[in-house]
Amino acid sequence: MTELGLFPLGIVLLPTEQVPLHIFEERYKELISECLADDEEFGLVFADGEGIREIGTRAAVVEVLARLEDGRMNILVEGRERFKLVELTRGRSFHTAEVEPVLDEDDPPGPDAVDRALELFNRLKELTGSEVEVPTGESAQLSYELAARVELAHEAKQDLLQEVSERARMERVGELFVEAAATVERQRRAAERAATNGKVDLS
Repeated sequence: MTELGLFPLGIVLLPTEQVPLHIFEERYKELISECLADDEEFGLVFADGEGIREIGTRAAVVEVLARLEDGRMNILVEGRERFKLVELTRGRSFHTAEVEPVLDEDDPPGPDAVDRALELFNRLKELTGSEVEVPTGESAQLSYELAARVELAHEAKQDLLQEVSERARMERVGELFVEAAATVERQRRAAERAATNGKVDLS
C-alpha cells in the first residue's frame, strides 16, 4: 500500500480521460504544487453529500494551462490507474489515504461487443457533429477510452470505475451509448418542433 494525496471532487475521472481543473483552495494548491515538483500523481475521488467514494483514479498533471499571481492554477489532468481507499490518514492540509491498486479480472469482451460499442460511438459522434477522435479497438481498456469521450452521468461513470470486468464494462458502455443517442434524438426533434411552433410549415 502507498499513501496518496486526495482531491475529492464532484466529478468522476476515468482512466485515459482528460479534464481541466481550477485550483484555488490553499490546501489543493499545496497538493498540486508538490505533484508538479516531484512529478507525482494525486488521487481524484468522487465526493458528494453521501461522502467520498471508495474507488478513485490516479490523476497526473499533463499541462499547466495558467498560473495566476495569487497561486491559483488552471491545469489539465489525465486519469491513470484506479485505486481503492484502504484507510484515510492525517497530517497534511489536504486529504490523504493509504491506497491499493484496483486490477481487472481476465475477462475480455468478445469482438462483437467491441464492434457494437465502436459503432454506437460513431453514431453518437455523427448525431452530435463532434470531431472527437475515435479510439482504436485494440486497447485493453477500450471501454474507458470510449466512455471518457462522452458526457455521462457521474453515477454511471463511477459504476464503470468500480467494475473490474472489461467485458461487463463494454456491455454497459454500449447500453449508455444507446440511451445517450436516444436523448440526443429526442432533443433534436423537440428543437425542430419548437422552430416551427409545432405546426406544419406550408410556406
